[in-house]
Amino acid sequence: MLRDVLCLVLLLYILALFARSLLSWFPAIRSGAAASIGGFLVQITDPVLKPVRGVVKPVRMGNAMLDLSSLIVVLGFIIVRNLICS
Repeated sequence: MLRDVLCLVLLLYILALFARSLLSWFPAIRSGAAASIGGFLVQITDPVLKPVRGVVKPVRMGNAMLDLSSLIVVLGFIIVRNLICS
């Protein structure tokens, strides 16, 4: 029972990280429901992403910078979820 709840919470957090990554590609959305959802996603994912960003610096790709912290955190959560839920 507790394991099932933990597996669900981990899955929802992974989905929140994916959603935040997708919304970060559309920074022009500043009002309405998308902005509210984006703000909520930032609030729940920043406590995990900020420490990783402090260690892993963005990678320069031409004129753009690629932030790998989301990818690293998602992979870590997927590994933890697979270990717990299998």
